Amino acid sequence: MKLKTFVSVTTAMSLVASLAWTATAARAGQDGDNGDRGVGDSRGHDADQDQDHDGGHHGRKPRVVMISLDGAKPDFIQKFIEEGVLPRDGGLARLSRRGAVALQNVTASPSLTAVSHIAIATGSTAVHNDIPSNTFEPIVGPISGSISGFAAPIGGYSENPLGPSPHPTAVPLWVQLRQQGKKVVTATWPGGDGADISINKTVVQPAQPTRITDFTVPFGAFGGIGAQGFSLSRGDFTADPSIVAALQAAGHFSFSPVLVTSAPIETFSCSAAATATCTNASTLDIKYSIRVAAIDTTNDRKVNYDTLVFFDANRGITAGPFHAPSTGPAYVKFGGENAPFFFEGSGAKVGAAYFVSALSPDLSIVRFARYGANYIPRNTPVLADVDDINNNIGFWRPQADFRIPERLSPGFTNFPDVEIETMFEDMVKTFVRYQANIGERAIKTHPDADLVMVYIEQPDGSEHQFLLTDPRQGTNPTDPNSIGANQDAAKVKRYASYIRFAYQTADRAVKQIADAAGRDSNVIVVSDHGFAPFHTSVNLTNILRNAGIDTSKVGIRTSGPAADIYINLQNRELGGTVDLATYRTLVAQITDAVKNAVDPNARFNYSLKEQRIFTVVETRPLQCDAGTGQCISKTIGQDYGDVFALMAPGYNFDGIQNPGVARQGDAPFNAATTMLSMPNFYGAHGHDPELPVMSATFIAAGPQIRKDTVVRHMRNIDVAPTIMRILGSAPQQVDGEVLGQVLR
Repeated sequence: MKLKTFVSVTTAMSLVASLAWTATAARAGQDGDNGDRGVGDSRGHDADQDQDHDGGHHGRKPRVVMISLDGAKPDFIQKFIEEGVLPRDGGLARLSRRGAVALQNVTASPSLTAVSHIAIATGSTAVHNDIPSNTFEPIVGPISGSISGFAAPIGGYSENPLGPSPHPTAVPLWVQLRQQGKKVVTATWPGGDGADISINKTVVQPAQPTRITDFTVPFGAFGGIGAQGFSLSRGDFTADPSIVAALQAAGHFSFSPVLVTSAPIETFSCSAAATATCTNASTLDIKYSIRVAAIDTTNDRKVNYDTLVFFDANRGITAGPFHAPSTGPAYVKFGGENAPFFFEGSGAKVGAAYFVSALSPDLSIVRFARYGANYIPRNTPVLADVDDINNNIGFWRPQADFRIPERLSPGFTNFPDVEIETMFEDMVKTFVRYQANIGERAIKTHPDADLVMVYIEQPDGSEHQFLLTDPRQGTNPTDPNSIGANQDAAKVKRYASYIRFAYQTADRAVKQIADAAGRDSNVIVVSDHGFAPFHTSVNLTNILRNAGIDTSKVGIRTSGPAADIYINLQNRELGGTVDLATYRTLVAQITDAVKNAVDPNARFNYSLKEQRIFTVVETRPLQCDAGTGQCISKTIGQDYGDVFALMAPGYNFDGIQNPGVARQGDAPFNAATTMLSMPNFYGAHGHDPELPVMSATFIAAGPQIRKDTVVRHMRNIDVAPTIMRILGSAPQQVDGEVLGQVLR
């Protein structure tokens, strides 16, 4: 931990030094240079030589475009700019030069994606907005029930009677702005989804007005069919004259004989109803039977198959043209990116994509993937907006899927590591481009919007998979000895390149969106949290069991290194069984067990304080007017666990393997007792937000942002009130403060 803190401080000092020739570190109440600079529209000359434009918006009402780059670390951004990994004319470097940059942006607690994005959107802490984790138990539900933080009531709900809260404790800034006549657009931003939110089958937050904006695009959802790997060879292909003719009619020719799989590689079905998706079984009304044709597009007088064509045999190969979301067959060239494949006729507008990872010229080796199926939720209040994206940008593209590199999806067991990693990078590239296209369309179709909020999924997904930067991390998840000097240096280097690629991809998205916004926009780039490498997976159930606690009386919800532990309390949980006296005893026992959990292994514990793996442990107060089990505090909100805890960097509840793998120097793995083991991926967030390694990003530039400004310390809950000040609105029900030092 000390090492990580030192690195973060050093990076911050480097940032100050790099900006010192033009920047003055701003403090609240200090005056700064009031010059304006545009944000978008690079015109082939160096941005630093652009002329200032006082009042450059010429009376136009100010507009803000906020872009969230999930998991973007400010120290990585600065490092990559300095190293030239991120280009000088890219989105992040350009904004950094022209406006304000924060050295430390303390995010929400816990530092998780849903928690932090709702904190950014509301300007309130998780205690007040009641989004305590990515996954948690509503305390009025059954102990076995869970709700996603991305689909939970913002600002709480009424417990008795169960229903919407008459006085929400937090509201998104888009609600306040729209009430004041402003126009707001959200493009896949958490909470902006047009969904009715229910607990125990009772609506506790209707979509209107909390979850709707003037143009609302929900984040995509699983379409019912997971990713699949396929390995074929020449013997799986045969001649089929009818396919040759169909390909030629569609304008696709082959310089070697067209060969086609003699049998379908997969079959599945989808529903024609918009309320249902798809399944690998043949139980729904629209059937699909996928075959593959191999063609040679190289006129080199050699047999050189380089392209695979994926098509539904029930519909055949048609010539098009195809209008989104339709795609027709997927033509995938080896060495190129994936090709989308729309499930024609699916009522929910579901689709996937195919990617070729290995293709011998003679078809002796053929390996490819069908990525998981996805769609945009067709929530009735925002259906027109959903269809606008489906019909103009296309169906929801597959995002980077951790199940492929972790080989949790079927068919990938024998794929070489590099092929699997190439697939992940391919998904990173095409999915972020898809998200950026949504953001650009939202801006261009709503030029009068006062606020546009765009969410970009990277670099989070890549950092989870590839943040291999600690010598305690095993480069082979199944080999305890692959740590320290025995790490695979080539893999470490390769993984570092994937992190750089993710930041480059996110940077291109920022540039695309900022350019679409234009020079009169104030562009703010934030992230929801930082990132830390982790070397140890933690089993919380075994921690409690080993302490003698009856875990049948509790519900454990973990997200990353954050934990909420609920007790199945009578008259609170639906079907609760624990009486008040036992509740009090369990709270004390669980608190002690968590506080006293240690890692005794000196190979791994040297960053811990007194070997303790938990750095934050909070307990629900036992006494209050609302009654035991209903109490809240400054650190425990409505739906927090009765015990809430955060682990130190290096430790994570996720990543436990099956079968488990003991760490070097530990006892053999025992599923019933082992608390600490080797994980199967590498990056985590959700730790104490005050740690520099968890710092979020804040970069802003535009007509109303002071240029050359360094903010030493801020909080992500300051973003919403600052945006409202820019737009001339008074923030209400916020815990954050206006960042006056960055405003002109």
